[in-house]
Amino acid sequence: MLTVDFDQFPVGKGDRVLDMGCGGGRHAFELYRRGADVVALDLSFDDLREVGTMFRAMELEGEVTNGGSAEAVRGSAYQLPFEDASFDRVIAAEILEHLPEDELAMSELFRVLKPGGLIAVTVPRWGPEKVNWALSDDYHNVEGGHIRIYKGSELRTKLEKTGLVFQGQHHAHGLHAPYWWLKCAVGVRNDANPLVRAYHSLLVWDMVKQPLATRLAEKVLQPVVGKSFVIYLQKPSKESARAAA
Repeated sequence: MLTVDFDQFPVGKGDRVLDMGCGGGRHAFELYRRGADVVALDLSFDDLREVGTMFRAMELEGEVTNGGSAEAVRGSAYQLPFEDASFDRVIAAEILEHLPEDELAMSELFRVLKPGGLIAVTVPRWGPEKVNWALSDDYHNVEGGHIRIYKGSELRTKLEKTGLVFQGQHHAHGLHAPYWWLKCAVGVRNDANPLVRAYHSLLVWDMVKQPLATRLAEKVLQPVVGKSFVIYLQKPSKESARAAA
């Protein structure tokens, strides 16, 4: 389930891409399939071990046909273990809402991005997330859980303060917001609830089969209740920075 739209965030062979806070690796795997040189970074040893295993499995199964490379690296968002201007692209998907010092992490993302490079940042959308918090304290009051809810304008302002330039935005996962409202209403750990199980089966069916009916429903729901807010920005090139000066 990808949150970043790769039509708006083009990645190809030869691009060096950082997936910061990679988690289970969903975006890192897609980047690898596209031929990028991928660095999947996280603090979790368990997540990194599984991501590294999947990278090797993808290569053995012949899923990687466009070249590229992939590695899993442990590191902190507050002090990325890379030199300045190391990456052509950066993804930070559903991670900033977990970080107490989000602006420090944003400055690090700006630092490691090459001039002219692109960054995609995704966070839970303000409206659907407010409903989740209202329905359940357990949804966010957990170790490593969400500590803030961003408005889109707030996130954009913070990212632009680093020097990044806005390129575009959209919402994603319109079918997923009602699922999380349901889970929060019946108990976020109550996966045995019949309604939760039925909705989960619908989401799995949608992701695997991508039928026209649910694709159309998702497209209609995204602007209204899309669970994720996605923003794309660019680090000014040296030429544009000189022109602006």
